[in-house]
Amino acid sequence: MNRKEKKAAGQKQFTRQLINTKGVTEYSLLTYRDDELVYFLIKPTNISVLSEDSVSARIYALMTVLKGMAELEFLCLNSRENFEDNKQFLKNRLEHENNPAVRRLLENDLTHLDRIQVQMATAREFLVVIRLRTEKESEVFPYLNRIEKTLREQGFSVIRADKEDIKRILAVYFEQNVTTEKFEDFDGERWIVLND
Repeated sequence: MNRKEKKAAGQKQFTRQLINTKGVTEYSLLTYRDDELVYFLIKPTNISVLSEDSVSARIYALMTVLKGMAELEFLCLNSRENFEDNKQFLKNRLEHENNPAVRRLLENDLTHLDRIQVQMATAREFLVVIRLRTEKESEVFPYLNRIEKTLREQGFSVIRADKEDIKRILAVYFEQNVTTEKFEDFDGERWIVLND
């Protein structure tokens, strides 16, 4: 394949290829790099209300987990929409607006977005990611159960992400959107009526 053909082939990539997402199973994300990613959701601890000793104990627990399992990857994501771009747009618009009525409306919109963001200030999700590459199918669930057990033994509140959790994580990460209750596997799936 020459350079021109490679460039044309690269331009014909599907969205899923560009974001390296082949599919979502009941418990993992399949990638085009032949990885299978399993996510564990860790409920965050509000360390601002903990004593210094309790914070030190949490850090030590995390260090213990890391020493015991080098294959862990960690992610911290927003678990809700992010309004920073909208707020910046309103601020820019406010600087250039001369009409007092429109300025008041823009200020009200900005105040409203600030209130929403304050309510969601702790809307962070902490994820532990496991990449399955060479594990045999019969070894996968015992391996994942062992990781989950280790995290729980160190005092972390953890659950393994299911299919809906993974789709929600992708929606927030790529779109900053969680305005739907159920994510479709295929675009427009809800409008298809199957005849029996």
